[in-house]
Amino acid sequence: MAEPVTAQARLDRIVVLIASNMVAEVCSLYVARADGPLELYATEGLNREAVHLTTMMPGEGLVGLIAATAEPLALSDAQNHPAFSYKPETGEEIYQSFLGVPVLRGGATLGVLVVQNRARRTYSEEEIEALQTTAMLLAEMIVSGELQSITGQGAPIAVRRPESLIGQPIAEGLGLGHVVLHQPRVAVAKIVADDISMELDRLEKAIEAMRASVDALIDRSDDGRSGEHREVLEAFRMIAHDRGWLRRLREAVASGLTAEAAVERVQNDARARLQRQTDPYLRDRLHDLTDIANRLLHQLAGQSLVLLPSELPENAILVARSMSPAALLDYDRARLRGVVLEEAGASSHVAIVARALAIPAVSDVPNITEIVEQGDAIIVDGVTGEVQVRPQPDIEAAYSEKARLRARRQDQYRALRDAPSATADGVTIGLHMNAGLLIDMPHLDETGAESIGLFRTELQFMLANSFPRIDAQESIYRAVLDAAGGHVVTFRTLDIGGDKMLPYMKRLDEANPALGWRAIRMGLDRPGLLRTQLRAMLRAAAGRELKVMIPMVSTVAEFLAARALFDKEIAFVKRCGREPPRDIKLGAMVEVPSLLWEIEEIAEAADFLSVGSNDLMQYVFAADRVNKRVAGRFDELSPSFLRALKSIADAGARHRTPVTLCGEMGGRPLSAMALIALGFRNLSMAATAIGPVKAMVVSLDAGAAALELQALLTDPDRHGSLRAPLQALAERLAVRL
Repeated sequence: MAEPVTAQARLDRIVVLIASNMVAEVCSLYVARADGPLELYATEGLNREAVHLTTMMPGEGLVGLIAATAEPLALSDAQNHPAFSYKPETGEEIYQSFLGVPVLRGGATLGVLVVQNRARRTYSEEEIEALQTTAMLLAEMIVSGELQSITGQGAPIAVRRPESLIGQPIAEGLGLGHVVLHQPRVAVAKIVADDISMELDRLEKAIEAMRASVDALIDRSDDGRSGEHREVLEAFRMIAHDRGWLRRLREAVASGLTAEAAVERVQNDARARLQRQTDPYLRDRLHDLTDIANRLLHQLAGQSLVLLPSELPENAILVARSMSPAALLDYDRARLRGVVLEEAGASSHVAIVARALAIPAVSDVPNITEIVEQGDAIIVDGVTGEVQVRPQPDIEAAYSEKARLRARRQDQYRALRDAPSATADGVTIGLHMNAGLLIDMPHLDETGAESIGLFRTELQFMLANSFPRIDAQESIYRAVLDAAGGHVVTFRTLDIGGDKMLPYMKRLDEANPALGWRAIRMGLDRPGLLRTQLRAMLRAAAGRELKVMIPMVSTVAEFLAARALFDKEIAFVKRCGREPPRDIKLGAMVEVPSLLWEIEEIAEAADFLSVGSNDLMQYVFAADRVNKRVAGRFDELSPSFLRALKSIADAGARHRTPVTLCGEMGGRPLSAMALIALGFRNLSMAATAIGPVKAMVVSLDAGAAALELQALLTDPDRHGSLRAPLQALAERLAVRL
């Protein structure tokens, strides 16, 4: 394979050698093309004129059947098989026996390798394994791109074809760059073993080392120093001790493969089968198998499981199955252009960090880690959820222009930074920023935000290896207030539980965690937890203004219980001779529908209200926001939800209680327009949303929008979302969206 000859000449020689070693009259290689069919690339024994002319669609004939199933097929009487398809130009009608194996890499079928004999023959297991080993060598040749120059009909080979994928956008922005695998794959350079006993020994030692590393992770998880969930690690450990998997690895080495090639062979076979399963449980096992095989390969190669952050190239797009927020923070932000994940919801911790770093991110892209290769060109659209892998020049040019347009818009938004945030008819709208990490704080001045309208305190707890003590918490809150430079910061007390569990806390088995023991419910049941946090905030804000809001308030009684604890901590600080904050305000988050029926009372009891529109919407519609089947079923611009929001704004106005909306709804210009029309005068949002929303605000006639929206909400014939009529209203009023 290393001879300095053309790709076609090398292939022609390879099929001759395979036929000779397999004692077969025919050896043929079919390669999958990007446009669908498998093309005959080389043959020994069939009509040579059929090369690059004969094609088979997946599922067509015996070759197509192997491509579709990704499994070997051995027949002693091929022509009587129901899938047999006769191609007259090949001259294969005289051959009875047939053995074909898929050419696999990363679970994808790149082609099919076939041998045939005139006489009826039963192929042995050893012969099948030998042909599979040869197919692995050919897979590397195909992946290298060497064969692209000899395709007969102009279509690129499948492994390097452009891919247009759709996922879930979790952080806005547009990134163009090159793939960097967060857990880079090990390239298997040597396939055939020189010494089988030595390879078996290497395999056993790597298995033991891999098991030890998984055991160590589980031990660290138990004592609170690991962020990986125990259930995932237990799944790894179960596979690491699976006798069937280990037997297949040892058999592959015994057949003459190196330990690395054996892992790759067994994993390719398993991945090819599981990718074709419809059972969700079996498909989920694919991720576990991929992870454990990757760990074993890294043990064999003596390589780190993850790319060192310092090794990040320019214009990097990180691609991973999943990532922790801490892992993302380790990378050099100046070199990072985007993130693509197989798993992570819009409300996941890594998504929140990506938004804080202003890094475009897309999740729920199936099998992305197997589709891409290190260094592939890739485009990430964090607005539409599109991911373009190895894009065509015209696609790349279109996105480049889109990026330039976005940059020009950002320049326009920056020009509005110091302009008053007031509507065209003179209504002042407070635009505030959501944050959760110290790295968010510089955005406060960059965007011209009025304050931090929501600081998520739980993110610091999630990134810590153990529960932060009071001194550590005080240090964090003081650093945030210092970084705010005189701007007000509204701290939200710990909103943990549900989908936000701390890695060092025992996970509860709850049937409906979003409706379970979380946020203030946990804080009131574990008052020491809440009082420690409140005390740390009071210390950090000495002599300054302190605003604290309580999440997940379901009843006024819960809020009053939290206020009683807060009052005790204020008294304790004074009793200890410490300087208290000069101004203290305690607010309630309105995100549980029950509070809508106590809205007058909570508006009277709280110093301010903050609407958590993300949770409020999912509870109003009884639709889990991370459940793909129902998350997009209901619209935040539906009349029922807008009426609920209006009742909150109206109650705040009646009681002169400030009301802010801090959910993602406030960061969408059209939705923000509707909120202003409903009477909201303060909106808190991601830093990247402030510019677009401010551009909308200064172009809006709030009075006219309020009259129009009121008419829409009171129209008895209006059903369903008001998105379309609100979009039309924005166009009539020349609102900049």
